[in-house]
Amino acid sequence: MIEIKEHDRGWQDGMAKSITFIVTKDCQLACKYCYLVGKNTKERMTWEVAKKAIDYILDREDEFREESVIWDFIGGEPFLEIELIDKICDYLKTEMYRRDHHWFNSYRFSFSTNGINYHTEKVQQFIEKNHNHLSIGITIDGTKRKHDLNRIWKTAEMEQGIQPKPEDEKGSYEDVVKNIPLWLSQFPGAATKVTIASADIPYIKESVLHLYDLGIKEVNINCVFEDVWHEGDDVLFEEQLTELADAIIDNDLYRDHNCSFYAEHIGKPMDPVRDNQNWCGAGKMLAIDAAGNFYPCTRFAAYSLRSKPAWIIGNVKDGIEQNRLRPFLTLDRSTQSPRECMECEVASGCAWCQGENYDAAQTHTVYQRATAICKMHKARVRANNYYWNKLFRKLELEEYEEQRKKSSKVIC
Repeated sequence: MIEIKEHDRGWQDGMAKSITFIVTKDCQLACKYCYLVGKNTKERMTWEVAKKAIDYILDREDEFREESVIWDFIGGEPFLEIELIDKICDYLKTEMYRRDHHWFNSYRFSFSTNGINYHTEKVQQFIEKNHNHLSIGITIDGTKRKHDLNRIWKTAEMEQGIQPKPEDEKGSYEDVVKNIPLWLSQFPGAATKVTIASADIPYIKESVLHLYDLGIKEVNINCVFEDVWHEGDDVLFEEQLTELADAIIDNDLYRDHNCSFYAEHIGKPMDPVRDNQNWCGAGKMLAIDAAGNFYPCTRFAAYSLRSKPAWIIGNVKDGIEQNRLRPFLTLDRSTQSPRECMECEVASGCAWCQGENYDAAQTHTVYQRATAICKMHKARVRANNYYWNKLFRKLELEEYEEQRKKSSKVIC
């Protein structure tokens, strides 16, 4: 076992290679907004597949030149496979050290978990062993009302395609929130991820404030990219974000807390040349599933897709097929956006998911941008402008008052 001490860490700035192990397609929950439409209990990664993937990647150090690496583990719920993950991480540390690999002192193990198994002995032993190289986010959607609306326990009937009645659904809030204090004690600056769909828009304000009350200071929150939005959702969305802005600013929460819905750089026109990057890193990332197949990102695996076949770019036996990867290397904003998006006056900050672009496209292409969140982005921009205008006015008044007090003391 290689012990990595705090002073030995060398996480370098710059682009990091994101390599994702889909260790299982199983999960305890059946979240209603989950994009993983093919979750199951059968497809679990074996140690043999994981080892072949690691050896393939580390054998090709000259091809993977990024300064740093993020070894990412997802499911389903990744901590269902904590024993396999522990074995993978031990092997990674040992092999990177043995090979004197340039990633040895510049890596992270990353997890996004539903938090249910976080307190268990094996998970805690893994955290203690790897703490200095860990990034762990627990997903909690806000108040019990909002969280339990979507993040419900899976039942045996669901696995047979039988959906329970709303009154029979069991939410997971209590099972997750009990682990938040432990998580924050180990990762004080950790952020949670909140997902918004149509049904839970009315609970945005109360949910963000509730997460702040739990001690979570960084709330990353986003709308689903799928076409789930109804008439009037954007109006209600703007109202919730405006009311949340009032609560954050009036109560000085902005000083120690952050909500990703408010950002100074969004809602502006974009230069067609200078701002012509792709939004996400599909194609620059690498994902491996239980069968040993390689994908440009997890959203191109079969269990992530509603209507398109998986986009496989290789496997652990034959390696990466560059021709299958090449379309992703030419992606930018202009190659996939309609003219309306290119000329939009509030284009900056409008996100897209490459996998959803592919899944929603009329043909088997990654060059057709899905625009289902257009009206939600515009509503966010309006609320964002309100937030910053109000905050700047408040700060100006505070500065004026401070200067006035100083002037009064001089006169006295």
